[in-house]
Amino acid sequence: MTRPRRTRTAAVLAAFAMTGCANLSPDPAFEEVAAVVNERSGLRIHWNQGTDEDARVAAAVDALLSKELTADTAVQIALLNNPSLQATYASLGVAQADLVQAGLMRNPIFDTVLRFPESGGPVSWDIGLAFEFLSLFTLPLRKKVAESEFEAARIRVAGAVLDHAVETRTAFYGYQAAMQSAEMLRQVAASTQASHQLSKQLREAGNITALALAQSRGMAEQARIDLADAEAATMAAREELNIFMGLWGPQTVWKAANRLPALPSAEIDLDKVESRAVERSLDLALARQNLVTLGRQYRLTKATSLVPDFEVGVEAERGDRMWETGPGVSFALPLFDQGQARTAAAKAAISGAQNEYEALAVRVRTQTRAVHRNLLSSRQKAAYYEEVILPLRQRIVAETLLHYNAMQLDTFQLLLAKQQQIDAGRRHIQSLYDYWVARSNLEQILSGRMPPERAGAMAAQFTPQMQAQKGGH
Repeated sequence: MTRPRRTRTAAVLAAFAMTGCANLSPDPAFEEVAAVVNERSGLRIHWNQGTDEDARVAAAVDALLSKELTADTAVQIALLNNPSLQATYASLGVAQADLVQAGLMRNPIFDTVLRFPESGGPVSWDIGLAFEFLSLFTLPLRKKVAESEFEAARIRVAGAVLDHAVETRTAFYGYQAAMQSAEMLRQVAASTQASHQLSKQLREAGNITALALAQSRGMAEQARIDLADAEAATMAAREELNIFMGLWGPQTVWKAANRLPALPSAEIDLDKVESRAVERSLDLALARQNLVTLGRQYRLTKATSLVPDFEVGVEAERGDRMWETGPGVSFALPLFDQGQARTAAAKAAISGAQNEYEALAVRVRTQTRAVHRNLLSSRQKAAYYEEVILPLRQRIVAETLLHYNAMQLDTFQLLLAKQQQIDAGRRHIQSLYDYWVARSNLEQILSGRMPPERAGAMAAQFTPQMQAQKGGH
């Protein structure tokens, strides 16, 4: 008899037939993700799968685009329309397939051998049916591991959706800040050009020096450069927002308010913000799920450590016109490898995951406090610019102009006062932008997700542009 491989009894064959009917559709998992996203953000998501609902969602996106966009509608469009998110949803299908695969028995193997005697005589014929017997007993453990990994996949997809939401919102505020800056510099360019024309007339009349005329022209020319930079930055910010919303072609012809929203009268409820962030954290939920998965994998490792391969089979051999049948068993002798290394590695992985979970909990609390402080600081700064700095700079320019007209101050002092007013306007826009980004980040944390690094990078993106413009004077 040849070495048996794997076999299956009638009962096992019946069980195999039943597991083959497992549901491969990831739709229920997506519905769970959609419910989590809606509960935490109030937004809707959709997975395009070639159904009639796809056309209705596309019509809803077009309806939103036909109106002036807000941060909320831009985010909703992104969640319904962005192709990268659609690719993320496909990972649910992969995880669902892995779960089904884990619940399937391994296929029995049928083998046959023909033997031709060298000295002649009848040909012998061997046939066998074999299966890996141990997989029958480890199937529940393997399925538990796959279920845990499937739950982790759902958490990751929900987290990816919330990440995309805050990135889109931050990009929208960046676009509005760029538009507001460009609008201010457009007014500055027009004002400085008019001032330069007046300076030319005063120079022709002999009322100002050539230096004063050159200073006036320098400010007017610099204002043109600043405006060109601001307009280019606005177009770049708009295209980045198009990427987040997944728009192209005629869909890119949309409108939005050209100013950042004013500070809201009511602030986010900041009571017990740290404990709320920890309680709702999807990052911590994913880390906990990883611990569950590792624990189940450890139990599976222990169950197969001594006898990783256990094969039972039945084989029939025909010779001299008679059939001979009999069972066969094969398994690895645990003489050298008794599973010590695999068990130790599994224990170490669990210990490491526990430490990572604790470190993540500290990061969630720390970042929540930092974003909380940043929100309050940004609000105070933006309010101070609106209530104190901007009115003060406007008053200084007005008083300087009066003294200039009375010939008590020179052109340089007047230009300096105007430049300081422009810089204050830029810093006001920056402070508003910082506030809305901080507010979005805190909302993100309270929805269960730490702000992604990309959101932080975009939060700093607007600053160098404005600092460069400021440094040009």
